[in-house]
Amino acid sequence: MKHVVLIPSFNTGSKLTETVQAARAAWPLVWVVLDGSTDGSAAALAALGPDDGLRVFILPRNQGKGAAVLHGLGHAAAEGITHVVTIDADGQHPADYIPTFVDASRANPAAMILGVPQFGPEAPALRVGGRRISNWWANLETMWAGIGDSLFGFRVYPVGPLLAIMQRQRWMRRYDFDAEAAVRLSWAGVRPVNLPAPVRYFRPEEGGVSHFRYGRDNTLLTWMHIRLMFGFLARLPLLLWRRARRPG
Repeated sequence: MKHVVLIPSFNTGSKLTETVQAARAAWPLVWVVLDGSTDGSAAALAALGPDDGLRVFILPRNQGKGAAVLHGLGHAAAEGITHVVTIDADGQHPADYIPTFVDASRANPAAMILGVPQFGPEAPALRVGGRRISNWWANLETMWAGIGDSLFGFRVYPVGPLLAIMQRQRWMRRYDFDAEAAVRLSWAGVRPVNLPAPVRYFRPEEGGVSHFRYGRDNTLLTWMHIRLMFGFLARLPLLLWRRARRPG
């Protein structure tokens, strides 16, 4: 097994450099996909100096988080990397937990390791409460296969199954990536393993950057769950059979 930390980024500012440095301190192989960034991220990463463990891919235009992850997955598969550890570029995810997530992946190589966010008091109540809706739908669509959180981006994915799923259809390219990846991988028989991880929301004066737009992104999630419900209905006999066979 071989793991790489994959960081998709779009105009994350100074937080990207901090995130990359923290990830490199925790893991020897880190890839960054700059998704059409126009904030000088490429120059800032180049200024860190030569680093054999860091690679930066530059996409000419913004295509969305899922598209950036897909770009990294393609390179990972070509180089024999079996798993990617995805973390957000804005510093919200604890890089020092990366080895723990990799250990869980090594113990469960066919599984997806899903971070379950442990929110601090600074977390926006609207974001915390709103994700419960997506979590409920994701669990319904998988017949409660065990997705602890559908939206948290700190995860370990097996490269082969996720790449195959994404190459078969045109969805999962933007904010819908995290939730749809968890559901579709579960449909494909990839078992979720949940690990708690703290998450921190930075204020703008702390360098925090958020591209989340409540109306736009929740509309995208709503459309995604409508699509997934059709897939759920088509797979319902299989999902019921799997549920009946689960221990306990």
